[in-house]
Amino acid sequence: MEGKVFKDKAVLRVDKGEEVIESIFKFIEENKITLANVSGIGASNNITVGLFNTETKEYNTADYFGEDFEITAFMGNITTKDGEYYVHMHITFSDENQNTFGGHLNKCIISGACEIFFDIIEGEVKRYFDEEIGLNIMKF
Repeated sequence: MEGKVFKDKAVLRVDKGEEVIESIFKFIEENKITLANVSGIGASNNITVGLFNTETKEYNTADYFGEDFEITAFMGNITTKDGEYYVHMHITFSDENQNTFGGHLNKCIISGACEIFFDIIEGEVKRYFDEEIGLNIMKF
């Protein structure tokens, strides 16, 4: 992993074998980024995604591994919750037949390359757990 901050933008390269969410956490902690829009692309052969079930208030997860996937889009944001950095990411990816999958990103280990861009916003938006919804939502 290697990255650089440019005033209100930042770029992060996540290398082969590294996990994306862990790398983003490390980068934003090192650079004290508390609020940002995040996007990126890459390649992986080990991805776990989730889909939130609004009835049960639980995530149903699916694992995709053992084959190559083209990451067509990472998107998400950086906020804070209870004084800690909070990373909320989604992913869209496709297999060799261009079948496309996606969801809430739980894990993604890079198999080739990964490029992530941050649009840094000055300030902080906090999250709290909403009992009724069952999710960590933004509070302004």
